[in-house]
Amino acid sequence: MSLESESGLPGDVLPGVLSESLHAELVAFRRDLHMHPELGNQEFRTTAAIKERLEQAGLKPRVLSTGTGLVCDIGLAEGERPSVPVLALRADIDALPIPDTKTDCAYRSTVPDRAHACGHDVHTTVVLGTGLVLADLHAKGLLPRPVRLIFQAAEEVLPGGALDAIEDGALRGVGRILAVHCDPRVEAGKVGLRHGPITSACDRLEIALDGPGGHTARPHLTTDLVTAAARVAVDVPALVGRRVDTRAGLALTWGRIETGHAPNVIPQHAELSGTVRCLDLEAWRQAPDIVHAAIDEVATLHRAKSEITYVRGVPPVVNDRESTELLRRAMVARRGMKSVESTEQSLGGEDFSWYLERVPGAMARLGVRRPGERTVRDLHQGDFDADEHAITVGVEMFTAAAFLDANGARG
Repeated sequence: MSLESESGLPGDVLPGVLSESLHAELVAFRRDLHMHPELGNQEFRTTAAIKERLEQAGLKPRVLSTGTGLVCDIGLAEGERPSVPVLALRADIDALPIPDTKTDCAYRSTVPDRAHACGHDVHTTVVLGTGLVLADLHAKGLLPRPVRLIFQAAEEVLPGGALDAIEDGALRGVGRILAVHCDPRVEAGKVGLRHGPITSACDRLEIALDGPGGHTARPHLTTDLVTAAARVAVDVPALVGRRVDTRAGLALTWGRIETGHAPNVIPQHAELSGTVRCLDLEAWRQAPDIVHAAIDEVATLHRAKSEITYVRGVPPVVNDRESTELLRRAMVARRGMKSVESTEQSLGGEDFSWYLERVPGAMARLGVRRPGERTVRDLHQGDFDADEHAITVGVEMFTAAAFLDANGARG
């Protein structure tokens, strides 16, 4: 399908194709971030690097009041109120507290137990590259509508740095927001799209169980706390899954259980921690009450006292139909029909959902798997890496989306 039939614009006037020199610069920028990962709300070096490059392009980025993360308008003077809704592009800039286990990689992390194992360095580079391309087009009088870049801190820290960015005015004047997330299941050169929910809700759960303790020879005289913890670990997820429609996908999964110090001593204290994930927004709203009730029932049955800390995380990312179609049109205009594939809803959480609670938008799954590669390096694993061709794909999709959105080509 030609650009003209898909966008209403002649193909040779849809600007934003990435030059080889800029691609090379962006790859180097991404590798620098990859070598210097920073955790949520600690991204000072990352923020400074983004700010410096945007300023070199003649832009005036504003660091958020939390001290990390920044926003930058293209096509608006400093302090100018937009006369039309702004298109926002969002990137998350933080890394994960896990070691980089890649071998034979010149740009592996230089920081112990820190890694960009979720692709946020790629997301950041895509939005930065888009900003540089759009800034150049604006200088030439070719940018039809203002665009805002949002570089957000602390996506990995529940309930997410998106709330801080929103509080700091990142969405003021925004009419639509777009984002990408790396997907190692999708081949580089393609994106996965879905309208409606594309991620799940994600909350954090901490439980403390207590009892008087005692001798393992006489469990009948005390609270058998190890058994109580084991029953909570096994029975609570089963109960939770039976108290909502199974199609809601409400799931409790443990990541840590800790109790006891000696084989012949019944302990006085046990701890469990895990995550609660949910595919359905309404079921997510009911989840805290359902989980609390199930824990209380099982703990009481085994004569254990329970203290529950339920930390609200993020709702599902729900892609707006028009915004999803905008991304599809942009991708097809750049790379043809075969560059877009359908994707399923995942049980991963993403704080991009908080933006979509306030304005319409969509997130695309950006393919980062090397063509022909059989081993899928999953997210949140120390050996994760991305095919850097995805940077060009993301930049060109976003620049096309900026022009198509401004021309009202949403389908």
